[in-house]
Parts: sequence; structure tokens; C-alpha cells
Amino acid sequence: MLPSMFQLSVGQMLPSLRQLSQILAKGHAFSDDKKLEAGVLENARLAPDMFALRRQIHLTVDFAKNGCARIANVYDAAPKFDDTELTFEELEARVQKTIDYLETLKPSQFEGTEQQRVVVPLRTRTLDLSVIDFLQRWTLPNFYFHLTTTYNILRHNGVPVGKQEFLGPL
Repeated sequence: MLPSMFQLSVGQMLPSLRQLSQILAKGHAFSDDKKLEAGVLENARLAPDMFALRRQIHLTVDFAKNGCARIANVYDAAPKFDDTELTFEELEARVQKTIDYLETLKPSQFEGTEQQRVVVPLRTRTLDLSVIDFLQRWTLPNFYFHLTTTYNILRHNGVPVGKQEFLGPL
């Protein structure tokens, strides 16, 4: 039996978001233990032209909640975040709100969506993709890119996280 759209979207992202919560908690503890000035890790980046850690987290959760909501045809009811979270506490709360939201989505909301189209206006173009292409070529790659970049920023700055924290229990 083929996996459902629910399994391929919510089922993929929920465990990763739970791991992100644990990774952020380790980053928060590291920052406190090292007595880093507020914002040092939250504003860290891997390269000058990349987004800072806090923006990577904003985008990770946005791709999860907005992508799943679009696939389930409930985007208008999805929570909207103002991207004002700056501290570890605020960022951790945003991740938890996203987890809580994804847990409200039901497999039945995803049934029969495979053949639908998703239209997403962007700054310079408009995406018009089948749901499966939207998930495979847009949502999941962007979700994992920003999730991995979050992990890499923390790891690069000395936070003691490894592959197991990224992958979580299997």
C-alpha cells in the first residue's frame, strides 16, 4: 500500500519538529551555560548572505504548517505568525504552536488531494503545481533545508548536538 498524503506531509514533519524542539532546548541550555549575551546564537548564521538562526526556524515551521495546510485545503484557517520571535523561549514556543497545529490535522483532510493543484503567489513568480509536486519539490526540500541549516548553525557554534538529535528515535 502506498503512503497517504497525510503520512508524506504531516507524518514526515511532526517527528522532525519534535527533534527541532530538542535541538533548540540544547541550544538554549548551551547559551545559558556559556553565559552568552542574549541574541548571540539566535542571530548566528553560517555565511553573511544567509538568514540568521531565528529566521531559519521561522521558515522551517512556516513550510511545515503552510505546506500541510495548503495540501489539506485549510490554509485560510492555519495560524499566522508575525515573525517577531527573537529569543530561544519565543522560538521554542513557535515550534510548539506548529506541532500543536499539525496535530489537529486529520488524515481524512488529505484524502483525494493527490490530483489537486496548489497555487502559491511568491514575490517574483507564482507556483502552480500538483499537490504531490508541491510537497516533493517545494515544501519538503525547503522544510529540510531550513531545519538542517538550523542544526548546522547550532552545531557550528559549539552546541553539543549530533546526528541522533537530528534524526530522533526510529
